[in-house]
Amino acid sequence: MISLADMESDENFNPEDLGFAAKVEERRVGDWEYMFFEGMKEQRASTIIVRGANEYFLDEIERSIHDSLCVVKRVLESNSIVAGGGAVEVALSIYLDDFSRTLGTREQLAIAEFSEALQIIPKTLAMNAAKDATDLIAKLRVFHNAA
Repeated sequence: MISLADMESDENFNPEDLGFAAKVEERRVGDWEYMFFEGMKEQRASTIIVRGANEYFLDEIERSIHDSLCVVKRVLESNSIVAGGGAVEVALSIYLDDFSRTLGTREQLAIAEFSEALQIIPKTLAMNAAKDATDLIAKLRVFHNAA
């Protein structure tokens, strides 16, 4: 049992040692009851409650959350980010496509084909994410052309 009482059973404490929360309540999530603290002046930790159909699903969710938090940590540490999700491949594809149009030889066809082959990577990523690959490639091209 935790108490603020000293050895003489007097409850003496320094108010500066206490924290602040705008709202403290007990809520039921699934089969368990949890304490929720909201509106804190200082927050040093958070809890993520993960629920799922089975252990395999929960393990995958936990791995995904861990990976995401590691990415955020690395971005904050390095203060930089590298575009992913096929962005580099689409940018290179656009550049090569434009470059191929400046040529008047057979090299134009080879460069244009390589430019198109680079789009396989973002298309595959989109399909693996259950997204419309054609729509996403078109949006990526529009964003890159605008930049």
